[in-house]
Amino acid sequence: MRKHFAAAFICAFLLTGCANVNDIPQPVSETVSVTEAAVTTVSETTVTEAEEKPWEYLLCGGEFSEYYDAAYAMLSEMSMEEKVGQLLLARCPDNAAEQAERFQLGGYVLFKRNVKDKTPETLRDFIGGFQSVSEIPMICAVDEEGGEIVRVSSLSAFRETRFPSPSMAYKNGGFQGIYDDYSEKSKFLLDLGFNLNLAPVADVSVDPKDYIYSRTLGLPAEETAEYITNAVSAAKEAGISSCLKHFPGYGNNADTHTGSAIDERSEDSFRSSDFLPFKAGIDAGAECVLVSHNIVKCFDGEKPASLSPEIHRILREELDFSGIIMTDDLSMDAVSLFCTDSLPYAEAVNAGNDMLIVTEYEAAYNDILSATESEEIAQETIDRAVMRIIAWKYSKGLLEQ
Repeated sequence: MRKHFAAAFICAFLLTGCANVNDIPQPVSETVSVTEAAVTTVSETTVTEAEEKPWEYLLCGGEFSEYYDAAYAMLSEMSMEEKVGQLLLARCPDNAAEQAERFQLGGYVLFKRNVKDKTPETLRDFIGGFQSVSEIPMICAVDEEGGEIVRVSSLSAFRETRFPSPSMAYKNGGFQGIYDDYSEKSKFLLDLGFNLNLAPVADVSVDPKDYIYSRTLGLPAEETAEYITNAVSAAKEAGISSCLKHFPGYGNNADTHTGSAIDERSEDSFRSSDFLPFKAGIDAGAECVLVSHNIVKCFDGEKPASLSPEIHRILREELDFSGIIMTDDLSMDAVSLFCTDSLPYAEAVNAGNDMLIVTEYEAAYNDILSATESEEIAQETIDRAVMRIIAWKYSKGLLEQ
């Protein structure tokens, strides 16, 4: 891949907020005496800085910035097919190793069906099998929220009791109980070969009648934010990645697995309540944020949040999130009912997602690859997402510099 030195030079001074306008070298007045040596020094320094950061036309700063040099070097050697594979966090199939090798997938999400007939030893072997054929180590994710959603700890072969719901962990030990629960849970998952827990749930819900209530802390925004800070901090200390969900906040909406959900709440209600736990988790170092399929009318009345550029802009620019943005599973009814005449995958990439959780990963792969060939998706859009993913993998020790 060409390194675009000129573009990097321009970006370093003019784009993405990387430099203040006062830092731009100004023309020298004819009345000012400047030695040739001084001019040469300024010129050489500028070129050197641009050459040191050729990736600045893609990214500038952020959660994984110390790994951008290594990530960009790898990105520059990748084919478009390899890049597209990295965008997919696929529902794990039975022939996981074969499919991982074929598509060079970014990762797998394991569900109870992938785990239920295994022991800790055979699960480690299963995960090791698909990791061993992946040129770029894979993200291995699972939903282990606690309470109702526990893909592994609900099985007696792995643990005598399931991890408690957030509300129960809080009831038993307060915020220290939350921290201790996530610390134990994170070590438990890491030992089995997982490197991403699709948790914690950062949604605010205080009404037991809400669909999402039982998966939340069940308390107002301020307490939920403190819960998220403790959960993310414990996971980060243990060494596993966290994923805040479901941005921009689920509220009292219906289940998007089985139909569309239209959120009628005001913009102020999000900014004064729902955004607080997400911002707390971002500040605590959460590596990922998962975006819901709710149509949030105050921000974008036409598209599900997962396909809305405006929702992603808010997450990047207003909440200052520089990590991995991912969709909820794009096979869910809320998306399929919206995309009746087209596939959602290319649109999800263009909206600003770095990774797509997909069940039909071959269809997603082909759709995105076709969209890059037709230039429906710009190469820079793909490169920016893949560079974040690779830098994330470096940060977790999956790749070595």
